[in-house]
Amino acid sequence: MKTHKLISTALLLALGVLLPMIFHSVGLGRAFLPMHLPALLAGLLLGPGSGLIVGVLTPLLSTLFTGSPPPAIAVPMLVELGAYGLAGGLLYQKRRLNVYLSLVLAIVCGRLVYGLFGATLLPLLGFDPIPVFYLFTAGLLEAIPGLVLQLVVIPLIVKLVERSPAFKKEESA
Repeated sequence: MKTHKLISTALLLALGVLLPMIFHSVGLGRAFLPMHLPALLAGLLLGPGSGLIVGVLTPLLSTLFTGSPPPAIAVPMLVELGAYGLAGGLLYQKRRLNVYLSLVLAIVCGRLVYGLFGATLLPLLGFDPIPVFYLFTAGLLEAIPGLVLQLVVIPLIVKLVERSPAFKKEESA
């Protein structure tokens, strides 16, 4: 991993721990899904490897350093966010789909992986299962503000970063 990518991955990982603290301090954490933003950005901007790393490590480090989310929530989140970052990177960086389509497909992929993991593997780890229908009912309704934020903010950030001279210089190196 090149130095620039390593530092960028670490910064997005730190942002993944910091953003939820900020959002939760004003009562908006659950609605706006702030931990999802860095995982998706890492995949789209830095590729599938960085996306997977940020997605998996963010909930773990947040749980260890802040106690939030609790382990029962962090475990399925690390699978979901890892899938977001991995899928986003594969679709945008490797398959060269446009940013909006890559983002939407990464979100769908992450939610499906979350549902499958929650319904099948969580019980094997000693956790209560997450009903699959939750993803399409209350789970989806609760996530609407966060999904809107992701669909508006992430493409803007990706385009701004890609237009920056530092990004173009590093990309060609």
